[in-house]
Amino acid sequence: MHKFYKGVGTFAVKARWFIVIFWFVATILAVHFFPSLNSVANSNNSAFLPANSPSTKAEALDAPFSPTGVVPVQIVVVSKNGLLTSSDINVIDGLKTQLSRVTSIVKVQDLGISLDKQAELIQVLSNTPQGPSASDNVLISDLTAAVKHNLAQSDLSGYVGGQVAVQVASQSKSGNTSNQLQLFSIIFILVLLFLVFRSILAPFLVLLPAVLVVALSGPVIAELAHHGLQVSAISSFLLIVLLLGAGTDYGLFLIFRQREEIRNGMSHHDAIIKAVTRVGESITFSAGTVIAALLSLTASTFGIYKSLGAPLAIGIFFMLLAGLTLLPALFAIFGRAVFWPSRPNPNQKKTGVWGEISATIVRKPGVTLVIGIILFGVMAIFSAGDKPAGFGGTATAPKGSSAAIATQLVTQHFPKTSSNPTAVIFKFNQPIWQNPSKLTQIQSDLAKTGYFNKISGPLSVSTLKLTASEWVKLHYALGNPQNLPQLPPSNLLSGSITKSEYIAYAESKNFVSQDGQTVQYLVGLTTGDPQNTTSIDLVPQIRTSVTTIARQVSAVDSGVAGEAPAIYDISSVSSSDLKTVIPIAILIIAILLILVMRSLVAPLYLIASVAVSYFAALGVSVLLFIDILHDGGLTFILPFLMFVFLLALGEDYNILVMTRIREEAHGLTLRQAVSKALSTTGTTVTSAGLILAGTFVVFAIEGAISGSSEISNVGFGLALGIIMDTFFVRTLLVPSTVVLLGRINWWPSKLYKVKSEVYPETVEED
Repeated sequence: MHKFYKGVGTFAVKARWFIVIFWFVATILAVHFFPSLNSVANSNNSAFLPANSPSTKAEALDAPFSPTGVVPVQIVVVSKNGLLTSSDINVIDGLKTQLSRVTSIVKVQDLGISLDKQAELIQVLSNTPQGPSASDNVLISDLTAAVKHNLAQSDLSGYVGGQVAVQVASQSKSGNTSNQLQLFSIIFILVLLFLVFRSILAPFLVLLPAVLVVALSGPVIAELAHHGLQVSAISSFLLIVLLLGAGTDYGLFLIFRQREEIRNGMSHHDAIIKAVTRVGESITFSAGTVIAALLSLTASTFGIYKSLGAPLAIGIFFMLLAGLTLLPALFAIFGRAVFWPSRPNPNQKKTGVWGEISATIVRKPGVTLVIGIILFGVMAIFSAGDKPAGFGGTATAPKGSSAAIATQLVTQHFPKTSSNPTAVIFKFNQPIWQNPSKLTQIQSDLAKTGYFNKISGPLSVSTLKLTASEWVKLHYALGNPQNLPQLPPSNLLSGSITKSEYIAYAESKNFVSQDGQTVQYLVGLTTGDPQNTTSIDLVPQIRTSVTTIARQVSAVDSGVAGEAPAIYDISSVSSSDLKTVIPIAILIIAILLILVMRSLVAPLYLIASVAVSYFAALGVSVLLFIDILHDGGLTFILPFLMFVFLLALGEDYNILVMTRIREEAHGLTLRQAVSKALSTTGTTVTSAGLILAGTFVVFAIEGAISGSSEISNVGFGLALGIIMDTFFVRTLLVPSTVVLLGRINWWPSKLYKVKSEVYPETVEED
């Protein structure tokens, strides 16, 4: 294995200019020819639910009102002077005609005039490709231009809203936030690297490959997204943090070992080759554990986890390649200037603070381990108080955007159910107008459940309530409501049909499908906001009640769609995935640890140390966010991401420390090996951990600034976990365990078979 990495290091030194040029050209081409990552990110969590979830099935059942294959967009038009006038209605009719001419618009629907007569709501359906894409930006831009042009000379204001408009606005904001995050992370890392190296050039050389890989991998992932790869909105943020952190780690692993070899008397280029030879395996397996943990997410059923794994794994793979080629090539090009103004010289030995700490650990490993376990155990107790929150079934538009104003106006002028609806859908095997009494029964039974208020349906769509017999009479007089204009032409009105009756019947087109076999009711929940815990917990009872009503009216199918049902399913699927993905990740990483450690014993306590670190970090997060800051709960994805990241990144540092202990153990006693390994790698690990944690803090701050408590929770939670893991578990508890177990650590490799107190130099590495 060492021969392979020696060959890699030799190639990187000899072909250094070719390697650097190749990476720069590849990055420039990717940025130029491929789309940006933010343009393909999906911020709607409910869109990631599996196809067999009740919410997804309910949405499919609701297709006549939200057709598949088309994208709905809302336009709300309000009067600047109070009530809408007849001339205003004429202007709005002209707007609808113009909207129908916008490219990709297949249908324009009038959703009615508000009860206060001050606003009108229009919905257009576009056949633009579904999912986040540049075509969404064009669609919203074209609709906005049409609205401004048609209302420019009127007393009306119009705003484009709905989830597509919200997502486009969020992506724009996300792109700015991502750029800020990347800039602040780079500045933060550079400052820390200056403090660590006391060098002008080294921080830039360590960070440059990571910056290039961020720029390269984003467009590559975005291009793959156009070929079916799902990418969630949080992927773009995590990719920046993860690659900058991991890239800095690999740079630190190499440059510290390179400096050490120079102090041992090697030339600059030979020190680079020796560093790659010794650290290359650690970097490869470190990246391998991260990639394995991320790819284990593909076993999940919740799309937000599945959509995180592959994109981030692709980024780490590129970072691994850059770490083994571009980093040593850059070090080789700049020579000893890398360390200027400091000058590492042969036989220059420095023990530093980690030399003293390692000496204490090898003298009193039992005390160190017991104190650590007690301390982490106390912190872990608080993890029992974790409560999931922050599901965010739909995205929220940035403040001040047109989409945010549209949402506010819909909430103000239209019933609550119009802007944040819970839809109850019933499917029949024959048109409802053949047995309209079922409409009355459903309306009554929904009210009797006690779960719903503001029930809107075919018989109650405006201030005028229709009876079933009146509704069917209007049906036979006027025909299918789907074919009627919002306001009645004068020739359709007669003495037997009033204007109010006509409007009420015409508006029922939003509740009865074209074939009359699907009926929808939009309801408010008596528990209030669909995103509150009470509403979410009530979903199973709501579904049971709706199923009972469906059976009573002989419906062939039924469903409940909306935020509360979607969030309930998100919570259920997320919890289920924890039980599926975590064992897979542990198994894969255990195999990698066995390969790199050549031991069946060490991987057991290395993975156990992750569990200790995980529960302690989760407990501190609960204590901070829930008990002290009084948040409603931790973002539901935090425990999941925390485990995956601590498992992957924790083993990252484990591999560096343990491979160095193993290397030194071939010529020293185990206590001496632990002491020397810790004194040489302690600064590397803590510096790397501090930088990675710091980038997550920047990530959290950016989330707080952008108003995303979910991103803020994830950032601070992961930063806490990494700090605790780096400064205590990897550098204190794990070395203590190694000393206490002695040569059993290496069973069944050759090192285990050496029974003498001093490991002889002649013992070959396995």
